[in-house]
Amino acid sequence: MTAVLEAHGFGKRYRRRNWALRGVDLTVPEGSITALVGPNGSGKSTLIRAWIGFERPTEGRLSTGGVDPGKDRDAAVAKVGYVPQSPSLYGNLTIAEHITLATTLRDGFDAALAAQYIARLSIPLTAVAAELSGGEQAQVGLALALGTRARILLLDEPLASLDPLARREFLHVLVEAVRSEGHTALLSSHVITDIEQACDRLIVLGKGHTLLDLSISEALAHHRVVEGPPSFVPADALVGSFPSAGGDSLNLIRVPAIQPLTADAPPVGRSATLEEVVIGHMAAGRLRRAAVPVEAAA
Repeated sequence: MTAVLEAHGFGKRYRRRNWALRGVDLTVPEGSITALVGPNGSGKSTLIRAWIGFERPTEGRLSTGGVDPGKDRDAAVAKVGYVPQSPSLYGNLTIAEHITLATTLRDGFDAALAAQYIARLSIPLTAVAAELSGGEQAQVGLALALGTRARILLLDEPLASLDPLARREFLHVLVEAVRSEGHTALLSSHVITDIEQACDRLIVLGKGHTLLDLSISEALAHHRVVEGPPSFVPADALVGSFPSAGGDSLNLIRVPAIQPLTADAPPVGRSATLEEVVIGHMAAGRLRRAAVPVEAAA
């Protein structure tokens, strides 16, 4: 497995006692579409911006396609296609003018490829950006990112304000581009259905720490859900407890990937959904943070 994004003991502190991230160790393998999930304030945007070189580490190190973005931001930027949460288009420019502008700002920008993706979405190149819907602007942003032909795509919650159809269209283009062009994508998102549609790996951040870093198939194979009070579950197996949609108490537990299927040792609990895996680890992250004294986080 070749890692194209790496974090080794990465930490970022903005003020004396406020760590946005600390002790983050993770890798994103080449050719994957990895979901980056976590509550607001968990450090997702900080990590993405640091991989581009927009944030400098307080401690530890990062690698973006083999480049240390803290030492050579220009080289890191050249390896990345970036799509922010809010479309960064100029409202008074047409889409064609955005493509022309991109060719002047980015060496090797493929204007024909960007225009091809936009044409498939039936967005006229003569349209002015301010006249587009939020979904159309996000699609244009993705087309521009793909036009860079960067091998690494960093997408910082670009789906947050899109309707279900616009999200599905966006993800369809993303998945097709990754599979056909051999890109690697990191997608920050809160929406589990988006992750299930597009992603093959999962990273969960919570209160500045890495809580989970696995393929989605491994994450599902290694977790189950047990109903009832947490006291029913062995402490060494419990990940986190949380309420179901109906208010019942649920517990996410770790299990071996292969469990014995015998009458004497039936499987514990039931299979966990991807949403339950994410929520269970986020609940664990909240408890972990509450247990850390203020002085330890400084």
